Amino acid sequence: KSVAAPRRDIEELLGLVPLDTKKPYDVREVIARLVDGSDFLDFKPGYGVSTVCGHAVLDGHAVGIIGNNGPIDPAGATKASHFIQACCQSGTAIIYLQNTTGYIVGKASEQAGMIKHGSKMIQAVANASVPQITLHIGGSFGAGNYGMCGRAYGPRFLWMWPNARISVMGGEQAASVLATVKRDAIEAKGGHWPATEEAAFKAPILEQFAHQAHPYYASARLWDDGVIDPADTRRVLALGLSASLNA
Repeated sequence: KSVAAPRRDIEELLGLVPLDTKKPYDVREVIARLVDGSDFLDFKPGYGVSTVCGHAVLDGHAVGIIGNNGPIDPAGATKASHFIQACCQSGTAIIYLQNTTGYIVGKASEQAGMIKHGSKMIQAVANASVPQITLHIGGSFGAGNYGMCGRAYGPRFLWMWPNARISVMGGEQAASVLATVKRDAIEAKGGHWPATEEAAFKAPILEQFAHQAHPYYASARLWDDGVIDPADTRRVLALGLSASLNA
């Protein structure tokens, strides 16, 4: 097989992806440092733009890649479903680069069919007939973990970067929701909840989520196959693909 090294230096990943999962970056820049010749054929780039799908070659293996540039919206879920099914028809292995807060919420997305289209994407992942490999390169929150082939959906391999975080939702969101419930209960009785007490209420929740979302916490419980150095990603993915395709 013909193998070409990426034109972009893989060591640049260490400065490209921020530690803060709320800071945006283009996942295509990550892909360019992993795939042969840094060549990536975008699939429907103008549709569902926060979900990136496309074809590439990694260490001589043809692969489909799905990555996130934000939450998954109805269009992004539809695009990913189509792409996954197309990869299954062509026998192309799929790599998921997870960094998402999950499926987008709100009145507009619900009216646009978020539940329907999101369930189509999860169904496509669950029934995929080709090897799937998942890499957590940032946040993996809520149902986004499912749609991007989390552990429960049987990827052949699943690895995490040291900056990755995984939980049912972000710690700040969880603390805010619980604080809102408590504040509403206090105010319904005519009381007042000082900001200092609210901060003290949130602190242990934030600490718990920060502890349990850490990749070492996840890896210790076998939620993944190991925490890897981002600079080793291309080699690790290549070995995973080779093992999967030779199984």
